[in-house]
Amino acid sequence: MKELLTGLVRASLDQLRADGRIALDVLPEIVFERTRAKEFGDFACNIAMQLAKPLGRKPREIAELIVAALPAHPSLAKVDIAGPGFLNFFVTSATLQQVVARVLDDERYGFAPKDSRESVQVEFVSANPNGPLHVGHGRGAAYGSTLANLLEAGGYKVSREDYVNDAGRQMDILAVSVWLRYLELGGETIRFPDNGYKGDYVRGIARDLRLAAGAELHHPIAAVFADLPADEGQGGDKEQHVDALIVRARALLGDAHYRRLFEAGLKACLDDIKQDLGEFRVVYDQWFSERSLTTSGAVQRAIDVLAEKGHMYEKDGALWFRATDFGDEKDRVVRRDNGATTYFASDIAYLLNKFDRGYDRAIYVFGADHHGYVARLKAAAQGLGVDPERLEIKLVQFAILFEGGEKVQMSTRAGQFVTLRDLRREVGVDAARFFYVMRSHDQHLDFDLDLARSQSVDNPVYYLQYTHARLCGLFRQAVEKSLPYDEATARASLDQLSEPQAQAVLEQLDRFPEDLRGAVEIRSPHLVVAALRELAARYNAFYNGHHFLVDDAAQRCARLALAACVRRVLANGLGILGVSAPETM
Repeated sequence: MKELLTGLVRASLDQLRADGRIALDVLPEIVFERTRAKEFGDFACNIAMQLAKPLGRKPREIAELIVAALPAHPSLAKVDIAGPGFLNFFVTSATLQQVVARVLDDERYGFAPKDSRESVQVEFVSANPNGPLHVGHGRGAAYGSTLANLLEAGGYKVSREDYVNDAGRQMDILAVSVWLRYLELGGETIRFPDNGYKGDYVRGIARDLRLAAGAELHHPIAAVFADLPADEGQGGDKEQHVDALIVRARALLGDAHYRRLFEAGLKACLDDIKQDLGEFRVVYDQWFSERSLTTSGAVQRAIDVLAEKGHMYEKDGALWFRATDFGDEKDRVVRRDNGATTYFASDIAYLLNKFDRGYDRAIYVFGADHHGYVARLKAAAQGLGVDPERLEIKLVQFAILFEGGEKVQMSTRAGQFVTLRDLRREVGVDAARFFYVMRSHDQHLDFDLDLARSQSVDNPVYYLQYTHARLCGLFRQAVEKSLPYDEATARASLDQLSEPQAQAVLEQLDRFPEDLRGAVEIRSPHLVVAALRELAARYNAFYNGHHFLVDDAAQRCARLALAACVRRVLANGLGILGVSAPETM
C-alpha cells in the first residue's frame, strides 16, 4: 500500500510541475508512515513539510496543491490535511480486506523471493570446546540461529557456521585438567590447580580416557608437580602454575600421547556441543576448525597479504599489524617474539577466508564482552583490502536467570554454571528459544524461569502457540459441526469483515511484510516477536467477541478465511524463531 500511495503523490507532484504551479528540479524521497490513531487515517506523509523550504511556501499551501492534483484511486477513501501540512490518507475497507486473498495465495506471505539478495555468512556461538554450553551461550545460539532464519526470509542466501576454537591455551588447560583427573583414577592424590576446569564433565572425559588408554598415559604425581611454581592458593600465580603444568604434561607424555589427551578432551566437548545445539534446533552448514588455518597456511597467507600492503612492522622481536592506521585503539601483535602466532592472527586469516569463499557479507555474533573485536576486525578488513561495511558484528548482551524473583548464581570455571541443556530440560526448547529473542539482542535479558514454565496467557510463547492451536481447532470444529469452509465463498464475501476488530486484524496482516522487512534490515528478530504478539492479540479480541461458526455461509467463510490467514502468518513467524506451532494443546 505504501508503494501505491507513493506513486499517487509522485504523480500529483509531476502534474503540479508540468502545470508550472511548483518549480522543483529534484523530488525528495516520499515517505509514508502508518498512523497510530484511526482518526488520522491509515498512513501519513510529510512531503509538504519537506518541500516548504525549497519552494519557499507554507507547508499547508503545498499540501492543498498536492491533494487537489492527486489522482483518484479506488483504494483511496479520502485524504485530510492535518496541522501545519501533514497529509493523512484513508484506505477503503475493500482494499484492506484484499489482504486476505494475498495471504491465502502465498504460503510464504511477507517473505522475499528465495535467494533474491546477496550471500551472507552468519557465524555464531563459536564457543571454546572446553565444556558444556551455558545459558549465556544459549542466547547467542538462539539469536544467531533466528537471525539466519530471518535473513533467509528476507531473501538472503545464508550460510551458518561455527568457528571451532580448537587451538590455543584454553584447550591446553582442558587437556591438563582431564589428565589430572585421569591420574586420580589411577590412585594419585592431587591438589587440583586453581585455574583448571573443575566441572564433573572433566571427570567423565577422564573416565573414558582411562578405559581406552589404561595406564599408558600415567605418570607419578611427584614427577608431574616437581619444582612447579606455586599456585594461587599456595601464595603464587595461578596462570604461571597452570602454564607450567601444560609444559610438564607435554614433556612427560611426548607429542603423540599429549595429542591423544588433547583430542580426547576436544572430541568429547565438541560432540557434546553439537548434540546440545542440535537439540536446541541450531543447525550449521559448516563447523570450521581454527587449527586448520595454521595447518593450511591460511594464517601465514594473511600475514603475507598485510605485509605486501605495507601494514606490518617489527618491534621487540615481534611482528605487528598497524591497526591504528585504520581506527583501532592500538597496533596488534600477530607473531610473538617466540615465533608463535596470536589469536588475532587467526582472526585475520579467518576473515580473509570468509571472503575468499565468495560471501558478499559476513556477520559475526559475539558476546557483549567481545566489544573490543569490532574495531580490530574492521581494521583487519581494511588492511586486507576488504570493505569493512561488508562486516557486521552483533554483540549479544548477557542473559540473567531469575527464579522466584531471585537471581540464579553462576560460576563458569568452577563448574557450577547453569548449562543450556539444563535450561532446555527445565522450560523446553520452545520457551528457551522464544525468551532469548523476545528482547533486542543488544539489551540485557532477565530470563524469568517461572514465567517460561507457566502455561498461561501471561507466558508470551504459550500465548502464541495457544492461539495457533485454537485456530487449528476452529477448523476441526467446523468439520465436526458440518459447517463447511469454502474458500471461493470466502473470497466473494470479504465485505463481511467490516467490524472494527476484524479491521484491526486485517491491518496487522497487511503490515506483516513491512514488519518483517524492518526486522531483516536492522537484524532484530525481536521485532518479529512483537508483530506476532500484536497479531495474536488482535485476532483473539475479534474471536472472543464474535462467533465464527455461524449458519450464514458468507459470514462464516469470510471469518474462517481470516482465521486461516492468521494461522499461516503465526506458523511462518514462529518458524523464523525456531519455535513450534502446535495444532493442539
